[in-house]
Amino acid sequence: MLAAQPENGSKTLDVITIGRASVDLYGQQIGTRLEDVGSFAKSVGGCPANIAVGTARLGLKSALITRVGHEQMGRFIVEQLARGGVETAGIATDPDRLTALVLLSVEAEGVSPMIFYRTDCADMALSEDDIDEGLIAAARAIVVTGTHFSRPNSEAAQKKAIRLARAHGARVAFDIDYRPNLWGLAGHDAGFERYVASDMVSQKYRSVLPDCDLIVGTEEEILIASGEADLLTALRTIRTLSSGTIVLKRGPMGCIVYDGAIPDDLEHGIVGKGFPIEVYNVLGAGDAFMSGWLRGWLTGEPHATSATWANACGAFAVSRLMCAPEYPSWTELTHFLAKGSAERALRKDAELNHLHWATNRRRAIPSLMALAIDHRSQIEDMAAGDAQLLARIPAFKALAVKAALQVANGRPGFGMLIDDKYGRDALFAAGAQPDFWIGRPIELPGSRPLQFEFSQDLGSRLIDWPVDHCIKVLCFYHPDDAADLKARQIDKLGSACDAARKVGRDLLIEIIASKHGPVDDDTIARALRAVYDAGIKPDWWKLEPQASAKAWANIDAVIEARDPHCRGIVLLGLEASQAALETGFALAQTSRMVKGFAVGRTIFAEAAKAWLAGDISDDAAVADMASRFGALVAAWERLSENREA
Repeated sequence: MLAAQPENGSKTLDVITIGRASVDLYGQQIGTRLEDVGSFAKSVGGCPANIAVGTARLGLKSALITRVGHEQMGRFIVEQLARGGVETAGIATDPDRLTALVLLSVEAEGVSPMIFYRTDCADMALSEDDIDEGLIAAARAIVVTGTHFSRPNSEAAQKKAIRLARAHGARVAFDIDYRPNLWGLAGHDAGFERYVASDMVSQKYRSVLPDCDLIVGTEEEILIASGEADLLTALRTIRTLSSGTIVLKRGPMGCIVYDGAIPDDLEHGIVGKGFPIEVYNVLGAGDAFMSGWLRGWLTGEPHATSATWANACGAFAVSRLMCAPEYPSWTELTHFLAKGSAERALRKDAELNHLHWATNRRRAIPSLMALAIDHRSQIEDMAAGDAQLLARIPAFKALAVKAALQVANGRPGFGMLIDDKYGRDALFAAGAQPDFWIGRPIELPGSRPLQFEFSQDLGSRLIDWPVDHCIKVLCFYHPDDAADLKARQIDKLGSACDAARKVGRDLLIEIIASKHGPVDDDTIARALRAVYDAGIKPDWWKLEPQASAKAWANIDAVIEARDPHCRGIVLLGLEASQAALETGFALAQTSRMVKGFAVGRTIFAEAAKAWLAGDISDDAAVADMASRFGALVAAWERLSENREA
């Protein structure tokens, strides 16, 4: 019997998921045994956590009820969920237990061994005390999951949530989520085992079915939930216990939905066909499927539509490596449904990959004011080859961080460009500040054609960068350069873009054209068009101030047509005076894409010369840079406020 539905206006959440929350460690080497995996990628995992992420990406307001440990992995889960738009008020921190871990690999198509590290883990200690009535009352639906009926305390917690949901007019969905070894029915090395018959498990599941408005499971899960040995009988047994909608997941064949009596021919339900894609990793596909289904089910779509969305989300999951990080955003899903893909392996579809990256970024950065201290050759010139002065450059860059942080004063929208060569201490200092943007250069200073600094093998260089550091590459590119030079430059920018996407880092491309030819109203727009023509879509552009509103309009038009998901443009300085920069700032207010600035020598040059010469103290250098940076920030903020007014 369906629960009575309240007015949607009284509900602030669409769905609450309940149960497992783990850290998944995915083997990065494909086609090998878990024993032979050499490195792992970390992500949020566990059926309910995955569904919470998946539904949030599809535009639902989701929350998770679980427990995590009072340690770094627990905080990782909470922070990742919050970044993904999931309400975390229902997540309790357990001071006595560790967050669950799962090790996984892709050994072959459809074969993904896994090891669950869940002995007395935090999420399995979930209790009735963790179920807050106010939170449940705020939801239109809850999702209970199979594993959490395996312990008395977590079973009691989920059953309390069910009672409260029904009392407050919320729907109850049951994701059967059967993992035999989490019930103690298979060995530690059998995490991938899908089915072991058990009267005890079936009895637990059957006790839940009468309160469910939605029951979702694979063929094996339908069998275990019913306690029957054949599928038709199993579905009919479930129907005697619940009038809720039953969704039978069938992997690559899609799904079948049963709303009323179970037909003699199971194909006579509402058939949702699967998508013909290459299977890469089946783990997490069911949670992606459930996310797509809930988006349709909770927004009143016909079951056929919900099934299509569910199958499409599952297709994304099986075509990519990990679980929650790979689930599609609503933008990505609707693009796929409207246009499809020429690739059977969706992870190889460049347009889908870009949409996935751009619509699931770690955080929004609507504006950015940065102090650029990534200069190497310019500061080396100030040292004039003096070994003692060169050795002092790292300390000066650390002082620049102090100046920038002083101006930022904990406010969002601030950051720095800092290099690897001299900026190690500066990077550590800047990285200790939450939400402080950091960009790092990879170009060999002054190179034309563009070359990378230290090594042309970007993958090995970038892999140890923090995940929120942005890759910055400066290219001296003019659209009227010789064809072979332009081709070499674009090829190098393409390598930077490929590396950025492979290792999951933002990319900022800086274009300076004025040093190698005349610049008119269309010069920079033409340069950007050439980069986009090569399939390169940076997250940020760093550009010279333009001489006219027409030039900015041309640039805006190119970016908005080629990549509407671009974060935007920051202005560079080229050691211009503050007055000249303010003039450029004012004209840039006509642009929709300019979001701020990243200026260096205008701010630090005088302080660097005096400090290296021993003419001023550390404090005086910091004060000088803070004064200059603060003045530019004030000018930008004043102009931006006037534009908004």
